[in-house]
Amino acid sequence: MSETAIGVVGAGGRMGRMLVKAVANHQGAKLVAASERPVSGLTGQDAGGLAGISALGVLLSDSANDVFAPERVVIDFTAPQATLEYIKLAVAANTPMVIGTTGIDAQGVEQLQEAAESIPIVFAPNYSVGVNLMFKIAAEMAKVLDGQADIEIIEAHHRNKVDAPSGTALGLGRAIAKAVGRNIDEVGVFSREGHTGARQEKEIGFSTIRGGDIVGDHTAMFIGDNERLEITHKAGNRMIFADGAVRAALWVADQRPGLYDMGDILGLK
Repeated sequence: MSETAIGVVGAGGRMGRMLVKAVANHQGAKLVAASERPVSGLTGQDAGGLAGISALGVLLSDSANDVFAPERVVIDFTAPQATLEYIKLAVAANTPMVIGTTGIDAQGVEQLQEAAESIPIVFAPNYSVGVNLMFKIAAEMAKVLDGQADIEIIEAHHRNKVDAPSGTALGLGRAIAKAVGRNIDEVGVFSREGHTGARQEKEIGFSTIRGGDIVGDHTAMFIGDNERLEITHKAGNRMIFADGAVRAALWVADQRPGLYDMGDILGLK
């Protein structure tokens, strides 16, 4: 069985270390390159050692240029500004990408779409298999309950998360809105304060909780007059995201240029 060569940018961060560990644990995957910002003070160290596993012989480079090359896949769970620079390197090197960065705005998504005309890219708000099944099930629930229930989405994360609502909550909202022919940019309500007036029928409301070390909890509520239906996913460990990203990397290595998500990989479309 041939191995898929994988590079990880931001490999010294909390999620980057988990990605390194996930690559090392997956049959058919091999870590061949890793990078971290020079200011981290981690460059030159073995990626495996930093991830808490045995040394892999892959030292953290201080330049992402060293990670992007043909015939490998790069996984990126960093920050929006960094990701938009990395996709330029990916296109130039003809390197497929798996992107788990959240908080990328509409203009940034357009840049990803443009890059995907040249290379295959997996871009998903969440790489958990369970969360992506939740997207599918919630969309089906929305179709059945359209016009009969108000829809609210609640998400909770650790105190250090910097974007809100979470990318997963937004992805859930988009899946639900698409299922019932709505545009989340038009019906999404992201804050309520003061005298807001009565709730509008087609609204999809978002509530955000930040505290402690919560990995990620998401609930979609379908609220009728006499009953309430909820679907919830609770993440217990970030490794579920890293494992899903490596699964995506193995899949995208053989794909044609295009912008994909976990629904494509799991056959949910």
